[in-house]
Amino acid sequence: MSNTAHKLRTHNLRKTYGPVVALAEASIEMAEGEFLTLLGPSGSGKTTMLMAIAGLNEPDSGDIWIDGKLATYLPPFRRDIGMVFQNYALFPHMTIFENIAFPLKMRKMDEASIRNNVGRVLETVKLSDVANRLPKELSGGQQQRIALARAFVYEPSIILMDEPLGALDKKLRDHLQLEIKHLHEQLAITVLYVTHDQEEAMVMSDRICLMNDAQIEQIGTPDDLYFRPESEFTADFLGESNLIEGTVKETNDTATIVSGPDGAILAGLPNPGLKEGDACKLMVRPECVSIITSDARADNILSATLVETIITGTVTKSYAVLPGGNEMKCTQLTNGPLNGARKDQTVKLGWMREHTVVLSPEEGSMS
Repeated sequence: MSNTAHKLRTHNLRKTYGPVVALAEASIEMAEGEFLTLLGPSGSGKTTMLMAIAGLNEPDSGDIWIDGKLATYLPPFRRDIGMVFQNYALFPHMTIFENIAFPLKMRKMDEASIRNNVGRVLETVKLSDVANRLPKELSGGQQQRIALARAFVYEPSIILMDEPLGALDKKLRDHLQLEIKHLHEQLAITVLYVTHDQEEAMVMSDRICLMNDAQIEQIGTPDDLYFRPESEFTADFLGESNLIEGTVKETNDTATIVSGPDGAILAGLPNPGLKEGDACKLMVRPECVSIITSDARADNILSATLVETIITGTVTKSYAVLPGGNEMKCTQLTNGPLNGARKDQTVKLGWMREHTVVLSPEEGSMS
């Protein structure tokens, strides 16, 4: 696909600081109106990539294309990009109206148009009544909404957000996640978002670019990364996962058959990169595993010793140990008092083939 087909495209971006590689050959593509999140632990390279796209640090090599035009070495003010930071970056001596109007004045817009545009975005973020206040007179959540309003008032080509909710408490953060998501949908803006919070990325994103150790680990929809991870890191970073070691017995277009703990035969989704005799790991999410009775239907069944069952409220978590010593987690909706299997009892754990991802040595750590 050509560069002109993308709102944003990076190709093999690399950035080093002395001997430290901060970003290694990173390539992403974004469509018009897409919400893409750069997700990963500290030091994974996500902010380095964002700053290179913003023009705030220069890559050692690679290219950046915005709206089909090469922008790798353009100054920030020529990239048509809006920025939202964690610390809001509002001017403390200016009123809210003046803060939002600032980028319009820099673009020499006439006063009538400025008033109309500022009024429109204040209404969009539901803060029309604070136009004459100073930033210090607003709550943290209100200030962040003003920072958002200032970023999209001049309708930039792309809005970059660097952990904008990181300084807020959880309740306000959860509220603003949905508010930003709705603003994105309402205004059809293109957003590149950085966070280390996996839940935030899952809630807000059209797609997630998961980063690890300065490299891109996997790019896909939240559903792709959660249910079809391509590596053990992805499986482990997003939510909880059960990882079961095994050896491939057979692989075809419909399934990968694996010899698991105690020789149990298990089936997973096809993995064309595997062949008979390869070591592998099966990944299944705890919410896809059930403690089953003899008449229950399941493609995969393992015997295990129940260690503990905990009711956390809406969900009940069970922990069991396989004969080889590996722990298995099972998470189900709480539907009544505990009256089933007890601690130290042998139970059957069951789950379906379509919920089982088979990871090859090249895709995951086989430790």
